Amino acid sequence: MTDLIAYSADIVIYGGTSLAVTAAVQARRMDKSVLIVGPDEHLGGLTSSGLGWTDAGHQEVIGGLSREFYHRIWEKYQSDEAWPWQERSGFYNEENGRKKIDNKSETAWTFEPHIAESVFEDWITEYNIPVYPDEWLDRSLHGVELENGFIQSIRMLSGRIYSGKVFIDATYEGDLMATAGISYHIGREAASKYEEEWNGIQTGVLHHNHNFGLANLKIDPYQTSGDPSSGVLPRITIEDPGERGQADHRIQAYCYRMCLTNHPDNRVPFSRPNEYDPHQYDLLVRILEAGWNGTFTKFDPLPNQKTDTNNCGPFSTDNIGMNYDYPDASYERRREIIAEHNTYQKGIMYFYANDPRVPQKIRDCMNEWGLARDEFIDNDHWPHQLYIREARRMIGSYIMTEHDVLSKRLVPKPIGMGSYALDSHNTQRYIKPDGTVENEGDVGIHPKAPYGISYGSITPQLGECKNLLVPAALSSSHIAFGSIRMEPVFMILGQSAATAAVHSMDENCPIQDINYSDLKIRLIQDGQILNN
Repeated sequence: MTDLIAYSADIVIYGGTSLAVTAAVQARRMDKSVLIVGPDEHLGGLTSSGLGWTDAGHQEVIGGLSREFYHRIWEKYQSDEAWPWQERSGFYNEENGRKKIDNKSETAWTFEPHIAESVFEDWITEYNIPVYPDEWLDRSLHGVELENGFIQSIRMLSGRIYSGKVFIDATYEGDLMATAGISYHIGREAASKYEEEWNGIQTGVLHHNHNFGLANLKIDPYQTSGDPSSGVLPRITIEDPGERGQADHRIQAYCYRMCLTNHPDNRVPFSRPNEYDPHQYDLLVRILEAGWNGTFTKFDPLPNQKTDTNNCGPFSTDNIGMNYDYPDASYERRREIIAEHNTYQKGIMYFYANDPRVPQKIRDCMNEWGLARDEFIDNDHWPHQLYIREARRMIGSYIMTEHDVLSKRLVPKPIGMGSYALDSHNTQRYIKPDGTVENEGDVGIHPKAPYGISYGSITPQLGECKNLLVPAALSSSHIAFGSIRMEPVFMILGQSAATAAVHSMDENCPIQDINYSDLKIRLIQDGQILNN
């Protein structure tokens, strides 16, 4: 029986992240048909799933639709109705050297999840973009139909087939890219591979406060202190961490960006998760007993008395070491990993609020907080999207490395700019030779200036595929990806990918062969910023 190709468009976008929406909007603005299909039931990825404290870097190099998104957020907050839990005047101030809602530039860089999702939904409605949610790519050999290097169609587990002229993989995982047989990498390359300083294993590197050394903590790792035969506490590996600069399979930790509130009328108390095990947090008890007091450091404020709560300290919401097999895992295995992350992170919040081993002062303070009742209302107020900080990374036409990010070489054919730090979260928690605990993988190096991101980094090698663009799981070394992977940049790259897709169709050539000069002119016309 021949399958019916029931869904088609000039450009088919797989995945519902923030860049999927900007890519779709750009396609419509260039008069091409487009559709979004993917497993997501809510649009926006991390941008609408709790990451409201935007990792913007240098805001002046965020242009095009990405900047328009932050302008539309600002517009939403001009309404009195947008402030049910807080006086709007109380949020218009400068904190940590940046304006949270900037009336001068008419942009807002901090926002609530439901406000972000509403902006994405507005775009979808305005441009009449078809969206097909809860559609999972068939990742078997039958999932992508290729002919002479061109993807003809993609098949979902539902049996539906989506055909197009150009495809965009907008997933954090790079699932379409991988299913199409395109080369990719998982884990950290050796520092020597691209002659980088900050790639590979980073034992002894302590750049943030997410480590034991910077916090002056010497914590015993054993069930019975001083007795290795008693076994190690949970969440600590007994494996050798490896030597600095070596390649490995490990990836930076995932977590949820929780939206919390301390407004009593909008607060949902932390509940005890299924399969809760208080002993998973025994190491945290020792850290608290040693006097660490950074529990509430990353409750970054959002409008309406809410937060974007992120990992902070040596033992926090980052679920270190529990995601190594996620990128290539089956859907079933990924669901198991996600469920474990749910239990771990909901558990740590319940633990903080209820366990008698937590100092009373911290328990009392934590019990003033809870999940925001008016966020994620169809998911028990918990974020829809796990923070997939890094998964697969394509090995494409051009590989971005720290040499590009640190402006040690001129980036060819830029299609947007990044500016955030080379930022990697921890990948493992291990036992040092002196018998104490340490984390490894946390790196934070600030570029001297914003840098260009090469068009070649979102295109596969010509011999592998000629009509697929990969703006999220793009071609980059691990440490360079630590800077590029920010949501404003993903939206920039989504717009640029769609623009390139249109040029490929109009020029009737593979995406690798489009006229860059013409592409550059159009990107600049549409507000993209390509150089300082």
